Amino acid sequence: MRTVEATHRVQLVFSLFDADGNGYLEAADFELMGSRVVAAVPTAADARKRALLDAFQRYWTTLVTELDANGDGRVSQEEFTACVLAPERFAPTVDAFAEAFAGLGSLEEDGLVTRPVFGGLMRGVGFQQPNIDALFDALNPTDDDRVAVDIWAEAIRDFYRPEKAGIAGDHLTAGLFG
Repeated sequence: MRTVEATHRVQLVFSLFDADGNGYLEAADFELMGSRVVAAVPTAADARKRALLDAFQRYWTTLVTELDANGDGRVSQEEFTACVLAPERFAPTVDAFAEAFAGLGSLEEDGLVTRPVFGGLMRGVGFQQPNIDALFDALNPTDDDRVAVDIWAEAIRDFYRPEKAGIAGDHLTAGLFG
């Protein structure tokens, strides 16, 4: 069963990925989003940047393959919600995206992400700073203010689970929906 929180999470993600605001997701939206996120961490390893760009491309390819019934090369919010909240259809794509996105932030390649890098990546997607800070704090940072890549990746996976409520990722929608 889909929770209200899951619906809000997906509505937010759709609005952020719809880079040109035309009400549809298109290949160019994912290219732009990938470029913004990679630009947020210019010192990241090139292989990690490429992995993230590939994950954005896979995300788009999965959506358009699964949902573009009329072949117009775009996905509506209704189509997006139906696919993304269906783990059996989208889990491998979310897994790859979660690993690449969270992994990009480990600049020292030690499995940890600092608050500034975390914030830069999340702002690159378009999330708001107070929500980013709340999410970071919910991921149980270390004493030196870093979060583990694997914990962050798991939180990303949870973000796309339709049955989940009260998860760390819900901090990203706080104050956005009535």
